[in-house]
This record gives sequence, C-alpha cells and structure tokens, in this order.
Amino acid sequence: MSSVPPGYRFYPTEEELIGFYLQNKLENRREDMEQVIPVADIYCFDPWQLPPMSGEPCRRDGEQWFFFCPRQEREARGGRPTRTTPSGYWKATGSPSLVYSSTNRVMGVKRTMVFHQGRAPVGTKTQWKMNEYRAVEEGASSIIPSLAPQPRSEYSLCRMYTKSGCLRSFDRRPSSSSSAAAAATNTDARRTPEVLPSGCVPASANRPSSYGDSSRHSVGQRGEDDLWLITDDECYSLQDWF
Repeated sequence: MSSVPPGYRFYPTEEELIGFYLQNKLENRREDMEQVIPVADIYCFDPWQLPPMSGEPCRRDGEQWFFFCPRQEREARGGRPTRTTPSGYWKATGSPSLVYSSTNRVMGVKRTMVFHQGRAPVGTKTQWKMNEYRAVEEGASSIIPSLAPQPRSEYSLCRMYTKSGCLRSFDRRPSSSSSAAAAATNTDARRTPEVLPSGCVPASANRPSSYGDSSRHSVGQRGEDDLWLITDDECYSLQDWF
C-alpha cells in the first residue's frame, strides 16, 4: 500500500477487527497485515506518541489508531499484564465483554481502558481511551456461559482514540443491524404513515447506533463511552486474563 487516496477512511467493525485482522495476525496468514495495523508494545510509549507509529490508513487520521500488541513476557509466564507507561498507566473500566459475530458466534473479548497521567492510584484521568480486543479460538462456542472460551494472548488488537464532546466519524457509522432496521422502518412507513400528536417523535428516532455494536446486553447508549456487560459466570471464567 504505497499511498492512501483522498477520502479513504479505515473504519473497520469489531467483527472485521477480530475475524479478519487479528485472526490473520495470530495465524500468520498474511505478510502485508502490518502495513495496515503495525505491531507495537504500546505500554512502552505514552498514548500521544503512538499516532505517528500507526499504519498508513490511520497515520493521517485524527480520530483513531490501531496496533497489534504482543504478549508481555510476564504474561507468558502466567502473570498479569503490566499497563504502565513512561508517564502514566492504563486503567480498565467496566467489565470485559464478549464480542459476537453477525451469526451470533463468540469471536473475542473486549476491554475498555482510560489513560491516567501520573502514578497509580493518584493519576489524573486524561481524554485518551483504548479498546483492547483478544480473539478466541476459531470455531469456539459459548452456548454454556460457564464454559466461555478462553481468549488467545499471543497478540491483542488495540484501538486507541481520544474522548471528545461530539460524535466522530466512527461513532456515526451505523451497524449492519441498524441499517437493516432502518430499511424495514422506512418500508413500513411507506405502507402505513405514522400519525403522531404535535411535538412527539417516533421512538425509533431516538435510537442511537454504536460503533461496532456486536455485544448482546448494553447498559446505555453513550457513543464512545458505551459499557457492555456479560454474565457473572462468563466474567469469572475470564478473570485470569485481567
């Protein structure tokens, strides 16, 4: 990939990030993968140092940057990962969530983190955020919550971005399910016009879409600050990862 044409944007869904990019990296199927998403030990750098190190599709993007992060040595020995950087640390928020494919298959696990400047536990919260994705074995299933598949740890895929007070391009991207629902709503509207009292709007008009929405249960729709929950059994089976 020698150059990126004008207007090109790299906005993959969570299903594409895990099912194509991360799985291909884990299986070493494509040699050109790192041109799009490079390998970087993100915990050796502060977040504002990473955008110039991102792949060509994201290098000129002011909204989000992607990296493959290799497994740490202490994690390979069974320890917990270290999330400290030269001037701060990444702190996990909420609970880990399972990521589902469009066919309702468990693809991976997602963790959201916020960067704090300073040393724990008195660091100052910043606008930098990160979604960390780990893939499960291809073909794994999670029909029984207590047998939730364990994530692979050779590499994780990290999506970094900065918190803002407005919707960005990736926040506005509709999911495939939202697009289908919108099309069905428009078809129904043409068949039967909806008549509402003055000042009222249809309930469907207030339904926001979320970037890469592939989790099952949500506790709210807040754009980039969405938190997703999983069952207690699933969280218990994943606790060793965190």
